[in-house]
Amino acid sequence: MNEHDVLQHLLKIEADAVALVNDALAEVDRRIAEGEKENRARYEERYGREAAVLGAGYEKQIAAIQEDHQKQLDAYRKSLDTLIIYTDKFSELVGGLLLKEG
Repeated sequence: MNEHDVLQHLLKIEADAVALVNDALAEVDRRIAEGEKENRARYEERYGREAAVLGAGYEKQIAAIQEDHQKQLDAYRKSLDTLIIYTDKFSELVGGLLLKEG
């Protein structure tokens, strides 16, 4: 083997090493991307579950508040229906106060 053959052989080894490094970098990038994709999918699934639970609790609270509000409103209306209004006596009082000579 002469110097030229040795140099060619070393250049081939270097080219093979560069190819191995490039393949390794591509594999690292692929694995990182795959891991990020899997982590994103797990995050989205868990976030969706938690958001659904919280949303359902929120809707339940809103319904309870609306129901309580309606009950209070109905009770208030019922209390207004049971009030006795003395319009004649009120009119006499107002008339007496306005017409009273000072």
